[in-house]
Amino acid sequence: MSDSAVARAVALLHAGELVAFPTETVYGLGADASNPAAVAKIFAAKGRPADHPLIVHLAGHDYLDRWARDVPQAAYDLAEAFWPGPLTLILKRQPHVIDGVTGGQDTVGLRVPGHPLALELLRAFGGAQGGGLAAPSANRFGRISPTTAAHVRAELGAAVALVLDGGPCQVGIESTILDLSRGEPTILRPGMAGIAAIAAVLGAEPAIGAGEAAPRVAGSLDAHYAPRTPLVLVPGDSLAIAMRDAIVAREKIAVISCFEQPLQHELIVWRRAPTEAEPFAHDLYASLRELDGLGCARIVVQRPPQTEAWRAIMDRLKRAAAGSAAAGC
Repeated sequence: MSDSAVARAVALLHAGELVAFPTETVYGLGADASNPAAVAKIFAAKGRPADHPLIVHLAGHDYLDRWARDVPQAAYDLAEAFWPGPLTLILKRQPHVIDGVTGGQDTVGLRVPGHPLALELLRAFGGAQGGGLAAPSANRFGRISPTTAAHVRAELGAAVALVLDGGPCQVGIESTILDLSRGEPTILRPGMAGIAAIAAVLGAEPAIGAGEAAPRVAGSLDAHYAPRTPLVLVPGDSLAIAMRDAIVAREKIAVISCFEQPLQHELIVWRRAPTEAEPFAHDLYASLRELDGLGCARIVVQRPPQTEAWRAIMDRLKRAAAGSAAAGC
């Protein structure tokens, strides 16, 4: 990516326009986080509910105090250990942080993305003042997050002034969200920054799951990350039954499984998935987008292992299944 492309992106952002850019997790739809009109364009482009908060992306952890107040030592320790990287911290917001970013709450989500192009953009945009970019995933609200520039262009088109192409995202699913605003550290959204790694910094395992008093955070709705094609999760030993039923009903289905395809049939589209969590996460959204365009009756996904390494993947698949069902597909 040329310096001129980044300079153009910075100019557009300062002018209040939207710029999509790569992070290590997914592509973000960026706007000047201090500009209410620009932030409002994010909600319009995505069709996002106004009370659904955004994550502010920063060039470095030195700017934590510009956006958050009453920052606990744990936040600095975690920032030192994980940033740049796929961990978002929920902290008490500074008074100047606009309601469009926080969803009207007294908290703000902050992270430093681990992608060289994102960091180049943030440094050029924010300067010594530590300006940040509000950047949810660059897709229509509730749909599959984009992991390539082509995904962004296909989904949002002219709603985005510029898409910076940094290649496929390395991680492939959204960041872990850790709440540090209420005392006990609590994971509100799992990601590939796992419990053990966070516990190693904190000295104790964080709590898991949002209670009634927890802040609202990005990607926490029951229905999210969804293809338009109905998605169902089945145990590995039930895949053959799902295939047989589809063939009997003369329905075309797509299958994502770590197994070899047991039988070939024109009605079965089989995608062999990695058996390890990290490469599975890397491929997941791109695979769902591809299969969503094939006109299948269903996307059948082999249920992943019930282990900590797969927690975030299972979270995304459950929400994707609920989202495809809620859409009445």
